[in-house]
Amino acid sequence: MQTSTPLRLAFVCSVGFLFANCAAPTTPHVSSAASRRIHVRTTAYCGSEGSKRNATGEYLSGRKMMSAASDWSRFPLGTRFRVVGSNEEYVIDDYGSALIGTNTIDLHKPTRLAVRNWGVRHVDIDVLQWGSAEESLKVLRPRKGSHIVRRMIARLEEQKS
Repeated sequence: MQTSTPLRLAFVCSVGFLFANCAAPTTPHVSSAASRRIHVRTTAYCGSEGSKRNATGEYLSGRKMMSAASDWSRFPLGTRFRVVGSNEEYVIDDYGSALIGTNTIDLHKPTRLAVRNWGVRHVDIDVLQWGSAEESLKVLRPRKGSHIVRRMIARLEEQKS
């Protein structure tokens, strides 16, 4: 049995279209070197619990890119990440004494209710961009009077060598 030429042409065009779409991704791809999935413990904080500013002096952000705090020797200043399974993106722009030496990230939330609702969670994060150890050291060195800051500085300098 012979198939008609228009039907054969439609089939060939459909297959060609399918392969063309497979070759050109429609979503941006982050290289595996820049992205890394990590399982971390998270807690939450809000501006009403202390300062409304982060370690760099800027206001804590609860907008599109939200603020987060960590041990900068583990997650340096400027590290961007997304909580897996959510649309929440954060940037490390703060640190806290309870975080030093831990694999915990403290997520900024807009209200105390949101902090209570978050509680303590163990989640996976996708690191979208690693921060800078050098930028972390620029902020930390003038504050070396604090023992927790000295611990972060020592670890960051150890990692550099």
